[in-house]
Amino acid sequence: MRIARILDSNGDETYAIKRDGTLFRASGDPFADGLSATDVPVEAAAWLPPVEPRAILCIGKNYLAHAQEFDGAAPEYPVLFMKNPAAATGHQQPVRIPKVCGDEVDYEGELAIVIGKSTRDASTSEALASILGFTCANDISARIWQKDKGGSQWCRGKGFDTFAPMGPVLVTPDEFGDPTAVTLRTRVNGEELQVGHTRDMLYPIVELVAFLSQDTTLLPGTVILTGTPEGVGWARTPKITLKPGDCVEVEIDGIGILQSPVEASP
Repeated sequence: MRIARILDSNGDETYAIKRDGTLFRASGDPFADGLSATDVPVEAAAWLPPVEPRAILCIGKNYLAHAQEFDGAAPEYPVLFMKNPAAATGHQQPVRIPKVCGDEVDYEGELAIVIGKSTRDASTSEALASILGFTCANDISARIWQKDKGGSQWCRGKGFDTFAPMGPVLVTPDEFGDPTAVTLRTRVNGEELQVGHTRDMLYPIVELVAFLSQDTTLLPGTVILTGTPEGVGWARTPKITLKPGDCVEVEIDGIGILQSPVEASP
């Protein structure tokens, strides 16, 4: 199943299910009785994040080549930071450069998972059953804030409004298949800057869910960003940073393309 969350032509929020390129209005609750498609087509006046996040947990340095491009070694344990849930935004919605940022805003294409049921102390064998679905995400990062202005924590530089694009759809595990066997690509203005494969994760998805759920309840609607591969703009020479007028695309096999135009903050 391919689940979207949209504003329809009347401005009403609704879930929809995408079949053969068409959105059909859905009934039900993905975190309770599940969703089912009606026969009523619906147009997306605006795309919302596929779910409204209860929390956004993010994993840093989960690809060795990305850790190395910042002169880092492989971490001994998963590196966890968080984003403000209000940072979430949807497909085709703008990423806004904060007024307090300089020339520092970067892209990080990632595979994201959404927890579908309350999960605590999951084993790796139980982890997949806790996942509602998979989507594309972009861990937008203000690098100077991340490095110098965040009091040694990453949350501030990665938690500004619009810094967590997600979408366009959430694909359920039965349709998505093996999450260790997909390719991720990030493009800026059509130029491919990141190509990664989930088989190269240092901590695969089931290990991440098991680790994060140790003595910790992951609520339904928790979003987990699973890390970015090498090729981010801040590690390049010369650096590549996002500017108003740019368009960032994150493409993941089996999900689609998440598009994010870049604007100045109003």
